[in-house]
Amino acid sequence: MENQFKFTNSVLVLPLSGVLFMWVVYWFEWRFGFDFSPHGIYPRTFLGLQGIIFSPFIHADFEHLCNNSLPIFILLAALEYFYNKQRNIVLIIGILLSGLLTWIIGRSNYHIGASSLIYVLVSFMFFKGVITKHYRLLALSLSIISWYGGLIWYIFPNSDLHISWEGHLAGMITGLLLAFSLDMSDYKKTPIYDWEMPNYNPNDDPFMKQFDENGYFFNLQKEEETLPEPYYWGGYDNSKIIYHYKETPNETKD
Repeated sequence: MENQFKFTNSVLVLPLSGVLFMWVVYWFEWRFGFDFSPHGIYPRTFLGLQGIIFSPFIHADFEHLCNNSLPIFILLAALEYFYNKQRNIVLIIGILLSGLLTWIIGRSNYHIGASSLIYVLVSFMFFKGVITKHYRLLALSLSIISWYGGLIWYIFPNSDLHISWEGHLAGMITGLLLAFSLDMSDYKKTPIYDWEMPNYNPNDDPFMKQFDENGYFFNLQKEEETLPEPYYWGGYDNSKIIYHYKETPNETKD
């Protein structure tokens, strides 16, 4: 399972390709005077369905493109590194489903930009890390919420008249659905210790029974104190030392 997290060239190739394609599309608009906005999502119209596929690559202006480029690069790189097996289905279903939801609930305007995909990736990787409880994916979830937590304010109506809050909300919902629907059993850590087993009951654990409700050891038997044996030069033995005294006659001095 740890082989999932392996750096390959695709970790850079995928995000670079995605960002480069967005910039090429915008360059064609600027260089040849095209306006691709009518190819975006126009809710509840037949022609507006084409935007489900095209809208992530169309941007209104240079600022719009720049604002989406860095998040797309970072999130696609994270998706490729941490969820490389689920990458294709997340991108395909994420673009199609979020676009369809935007087509259903959106205002009668053209909805363009990669923001919906950004919300799909943020939502998916955040919730999937929480669900799997894998320490690396949890760390990714915390990183994402610290970097992009402010995005939550742009899924509500009237947050900004020029922002497609419907597309943001559709992306958030799509990412959440993908997080709960995709099987990630290979990311679960194999239990090693008894306390990691799903049916573990601490009340049946002999070791845990040695603690009281406050977490202190109880019912511990005091070890008997033993004195070390005396040490004799040359080792331990049972020999005895006997001293002999020789008496001398008393002497008188003048």
